[in-house]
Amino acid sequence: MSNLEQDPRETECGGFTGVTTEPVNELLTGRDVVLGGPRGMKVTRTLPNRDVRMVGAWCFLDHYGPEKTTMRVPAHPHTGLQTVSWLVTGEVLHRDCLGSEQLIRPGQLNLMTAGRAISHSEESPRDAGLHGVQLWVALPSAHRLVEPHFEHHPALPSLTGPGFTATVFMGELGGVVSPARTYSPLTGAEVSLPEGAEALIPLRPDFEYALLVLSGTARAEGTDLAPGPLLHLGTGRSGLTLRAGGPARLLLLGGEPFEERIVMWWNFVGRDHEEIVHFRREWMTGDTFGTVPGTAGDRLPAPELPGIPLKPRGRRR
Repeated sequence: MSNLEQDPRETECGGFTGVTTEPVNELLTGRDVVLGGPRGMKVTRTLPNRDVRMVGAWCFLDHYGPEKTTMRVPAHPHTGLQTVSWLVTGEVLHRDCLGSEQLIRPGQLNLMTAGRAISHSEESPRDAGLHGVQLWVALPSAHRLVEPHFEHHPALPSLTGPGFTATVFMGELGGVVSPARTYSPLTGAEVSLPEGAEALIPLRPDFEYALLVLSGTARAEGTDLAPGPLLHLGTGRSGLTLRAGGPARLLLLGGEPFEERIVMWWNFVGRDHEEIVHFRREWMTGDTFGTVPGTAGDRLPAPELPGIPLKPRGRRR
């Protein structure tokens, strides 16, 4: 999914500065963003957040639905990241400049690695029920210019324990490993809890984690949660205690704190302002990003760059 904002925030993040070195329970309020104009699809963006910009290599999180809506995202570019599409309800058709065309449904994973440059489009049936998340993973320098590629995983492994089932779509959780290709140590899982369940989810103390309620309500380490805010859990935990008020589905993200500093602007992840300028110029005037077959209409133009250079910022405000 593209960041369709016409005045996107330019953000420098990453690095070990500001990484919590102990467990925390920090609620991060997202901001509402309307994609595609006043009648477009509304999402709640909790990463990057004003206070915490990354969780491991996870650098972007949009939660949308549940609602009857239409996703129409024309061809647009990405660099230096992986896009992770995860649905709770509905279906979305992905097309990209590599020739990939893949319909994704709930419980399946669409993973696109942008690497040096890729373009793609996404669309859903008109006025259909849609609920899901769009995530970005920043690629480390050693791999950020890899050849772009696309993966679809229709079946994913799960971790089960007393009171919970967790579908592991990226990385590893409790020894269960997703088949999706990753470039840094990660966790991405959807945790399902039946009504009244109490569960202990195994974690790695060297990872930092965050938790988002997709549906229902839950209590996590003494904090009551409903859909909306992201609970930042910090590092240093070997387990996460959850209790469901009713049936609940939660998104668990984690990973090793990301060592490098990155710059995110619009749909690009780079390392400095000049690189972002180069990416934008190539999208607007070059052929680096290719064309997306089967996509009607014009491709998405890049917004204007800010008039001042980026000011360095850490992981936290």
